[in-house]
Amino acid sequence: MSNKLILLVIATLALCETTYAAKPQYIRATQSDSVQVLFVGNSYTQRNNLPRLFQSLAESIGVKMAPSRALKGGQTLKGHLQNNKLKTMLAGGGFNYVVLQEASYRPSYPTRYVVDNVYPYAHSLDSLAKTGSPGVKVIYYMTWGHKNGLVHHKTDYPLDDTYEMMQNRLKTSYLEMTHENNSWCAPVGIAWQRVRNERPDIDLYVADQHHPSVAGSYLAANVILTTIIQKSYESEFFHTLPEETARYLQKVAQETVLDNLELIGIGTQQDNP
Repeated sequence: MSNKLILLVIATLALCETTYAAKPQYIRATQSDSVQVLFVGNSYTQRNNLPRLFQSLAESIGVKMAPSRALKGGQTLKGHLQNNKLKTMLAGGGFNYVVLQEASYRPSYPTRYVVDNVYPYAHSLDSLAKTGSPGVKVIYYMTWGHKNGLVHHKTDYPLDDTYEMMQNRLKTSYLEMTHENNSWCAPVGIAWQRVRNERPDIDLYVADQHHPSVAGSYLAANVILTTIIQKSYESEFFHTLPEETARYLQKVAQETVLDNLELIGIGTQQDNP
């Protein structure tokens, strides 16, 4: 195989892997009596159209959600903070919840790096959300460790070399952001770890070993929804998953949130939509 052909194959594979995140989305949902939720993130939120999946799940149990989007593949919280489209959306207000998702690798880096390069931008976005929408709850979307530890954007830091170590770093960083800003955390990464341990037959990853499969996004949608409504439910919306798999993921998501209300910043407060 010629060098040119090899390069073409590599480029094609890379394009296939990132196409779903190619088009940034800055879409403000129509103001209505629905609960207004703004998703701020990157391809982890774009993949499988998590905002729409979340909305369909909520509708299936009689809760009307209107998801807005500020999504761009590969984007960091720092990058989002520099985007005038997002600033305009936040300043316009009217949101009940703002869900913040950092690039998957950055919160797993060394503590000093996270303190300098993640926490300040989380705080600034948190403040902008609360200034534009008084009474809004900011929710930090805790992502998950990559399947075999950090490979993409790898450094020489040893504490994210395995899935377990990377997950521990992400958990700590997201909970720190949550508590420093008096906000909430959607503990997707914690639920993800339980599924990996209990049901390895359910593959939560796609082939790149870090983005979510449909099952992974479905789990995330259930965790975020439970974080907002703070009660158990049974949904007949299974998306494209087998019923048994979907019901199991619902159960894990709900138990992860409801058994850890104090840990994730909610405590005993019940602020249902």
